[in-house]
Amino acid sequence: MSVFQAIILGIIQGLTEFLPVSSSGHIELGEALFGVALAADQSIAFTILLHAATALSTIVVFRQDILEILKGLFSFKPNEEFWFAVKIIISMLPAAFVGIFFEDFIETLFDGRVLLVGMMLIVTGLLLLFADRAKNTDRKVGFVDALVIGVSQAIAILPGISRSGATISTSVLLGIDRSKAARFSFLMVVPLILGKMAKDALDGGIHFESAMAVPYLSGFVAAFLSGFFACTWMISLVKNSKLKYFAYYCFLVGAAVIAYMLFV
Repeated sequence: MSVFQAIILGIIQGLTEFLPVSSSGHIELGEALFGVALAADQSIAFTILLHAATALSTIVVFRQDILEILKGLFSFKPNEEFWFAVKIIISMLPAAFVGIFFEDFIETLFDGRVLLVGMMLIVTGLLLLFADRAKNTDRKVGFVDALVIGVSQAIAILPGISRSGATISTSVLLGIDRSKAARFSFLMVVPLILGKMAKDALDGGIHFESAMAVPYLSGFVAAFLSGFFACTWMISLVKNSKLKYFAYYCFLVGAAVIAYMLFV
């Protein structure tokens, strides 16, 4: 993998992690398009690095919120920040369960299954279209809502299902305020990414080769900068009901991928 390819894949990851068009699906398509063929350990290391970059961009954008949540959590007092942190923890449970008990199966889904990506992009588009037509409210995320949103995040492990698209759409369809839905969606994934990195590090699953240092670093910086931009932009888009345009994009790309795989 060249530095140029790493930067392009980093930009794709940064944008699509927050924009509701599936980061995993676009990384699969990007690698197929550029003919990037990394060894399994290199691919895992690079993927984790890109997710770390987008997690860092989320932390930077929501740094004030995160500080307030941490203060509330460790105050052990039933204030708003404490209960919000509890809801974040509840939302993590389904994805953590799937990640722990179905890890081997999940890895098989990211083995060049481009047709699956195309089909799941269509599903993502439908979710976004339904959410964009839902009425806006000022309701906050409840405890049951957090669990349901967590289930949608677990399903979004499938390549082609947008994590942000699935969680934000689910939140809006549950009747939650759009800006609160976006905030919850972006904050709930940070602990999962950090937890996944810690697990892989303890298991010895992360192997960084010195020869790949420059491409890795280039991809990390590109993912962080594009992720920072996309995270900020996405909050505004959700608030202003602009999800339908991403739905059309998912339909277009999904249909093109399916047609290419079936007829070319």
